[in-house]
Amino acid sequence: MSFKAIGLNDELLQAVSNQGYTTPTPVQKQAIPHILAGKDVLAGAQTGTGKTAGFTLPMLQRLMENHDPHQKPRRVRALVLVPTRELAAQVLESVQTYGKHLPLTAEMIVGGASINNQIRALRHGCDIVVATTGRLCDHMNERHINLSNVEMLILDEADRMLDMGFLPDIRRITGNLPKQRQNLMFSATYSAPIKELASKILQNPIAVEVAKPNITSENVSELVYPIQKENKRALLSYLIGSNNWQQVLVFVRTKHGADRLEKQLITDGIRSAALHGDKSQGARTKALDFFKNGKVSVLVATDIAARGLDIDTLPHVVNYDLPQVPEDYIHRIGRTGRAGAKGHAISLVSEEEAHLLGDIEKLLKRHLPQVEDTGYPAVSLNTMAAAPKKKPVQKEAVKRDFRHSKPAEKKGYVTRDKAPASRSKPQGSRGGRSR
Repeated sequence: MSFKAIGLNDELLQAVSNQGYTTPTPVQKQAIPHILAGKDVLAGAQTGTGKTAGFTLPMLQRLMENHDPHQKPRRVRALVLVPTRELAAQVLESVQTYGKHLPLTAEMIVGGASINNQIRALRHGCDIVVATTGRLCDHMNERHINLSNVEMLILDEADRMLDMGFLPDIRRITGNLPKQRQNLMFSATYSAPIKELASKILQNPIAVEVAKPNITSENVSELVYPIQKENKRALLSYLIGSNNWQQVLVFVRTKHGADRLEKQLITDGIRSAALHGDKSQGARTKALDFFKNGKVSVLVATDIAARGLDIDTLPHVVNYDLPQVPEDYIHRIGRTGRAGAKGHAISLVSEEEAHLLGDIEKLLKRHLPQVEDTGYPAVSLNTMAAAPKKKPVQKEAVKRDFRHSKPAEKKGYVTRDKAPASRSKPQGSRGGRSR
């Protein structure tokens, strides 16, 4: 089936052809016709399967159906919510690429960028806003943006967007949108609670599920290195250097850990950059560009980089620290093995992380292969017995009030009124307070 067969107009077909695409991916083939028909869609598919184009192309066509070229300023008619600034930039790039031959405008509203520039852009008007929830709420507080004309709401990476950290903002934003609108939710994973929350936003949605829930790509080989925590850095440097890896995305758990590992790898002679939420937008963009262009070989990132980053032919992903949430493992290794290419995912797992590995294997319903000899002291990863043991509940000590209790009689205890008869007052001693 071609893109023309699923109903795209000539302008979009030309833009798709300019990008070198000839046939839609499975998620695009299933989702686009329903979106063009005005249906709400809940779509689940593996990362790297074209989800962004799956909603961008039909969104642009839907907006052109009622486009008024004489309207000034432009009204916000489509709102795309994403979890990170990096993903917002990629969605905006997709909108601009596929909408190149259309008279539609789009703006990106994210934190870490100049709010004054965003205010000017919103006053000038636009058809599409791609935003992170926090900065969008800031503009709503100051009444810089009018959402009363929104016809389409799209949540990209919806499982993270509906996580507890984003849910209050989502509720507030949706409360300011017209009730009559089209809603789309795209993500790689969906748990039962997420589907329940999605049911409160979507209206009679069409479920599109290309792959089984919570499954990794067949193009990605996975391997676990059991290793002591203090030896992780040395093993990582050895693997990169001995195998001459030129592009490696390394995931760590904390921002401080990302900065520390970046400096350590540079000390080892490996060109590296760090990417995390405390970096300015300019610094994050620069680090990502350096990594894509080959100026650095290693990008050390927190999970902020796990969602939606599209890096062509990324060959290696390393879990330096395992994620606390098992589903994030799928998103992390989904950065490699995209568009049919082969990828490799390596996890450096210490004994303390064995229970996290067990959670991941439980989600995947399979065991991950382990390297028997890492060249370092052996580490046992018995995931069945690795779950943290609950500490026994200790009974609270009974608190006693000694203010009105009598002192216990002790052997040899001498009181003032019962001094031994043999104890006489020394001669020459002075009365009054002792010195």
